[in-house]
Amino acid sequence: MSNKIKKKAESKKISVMAPEAFRAWRKSLRLSQKEAAAALGLKRRIVQYYEKGERDGVRIEVPRTVRLACFALSQGVKDYPGPAPQARASDKEPPESKSDEPAAAAE
Repeated sequence: MSNKIKKKAESKKISVMAPEAFRAWRKSLRLSQKEAAAALGLKRRIVQYYEKGERDGVRIEVPRTVRLACFALSQGVKDYPGPAPQARASDKEPPESKSDEPAAAAE
């Protein structure tokens, strides 16, 4: 493999949360496996797999969505309802006339 291809492959490497780091995250929040699973929307058994780093002898990685959820929980985020809806231009009321007089009728 050429150096150029190796560098490109290395630049696309994703960050992986080690099993020890996942367990350390859970313990830093003083969560049981059951509590961590509930907070992440997972089954307790999945938390156990992530902490072990394997499932049925096959290596398993903590998915990015779970890593991001771990970070959010460690920052105190309990839930995210999504971005606030923005008003559409057609929903906005036209500016009020500054004149107190009624508009003159067209002749």
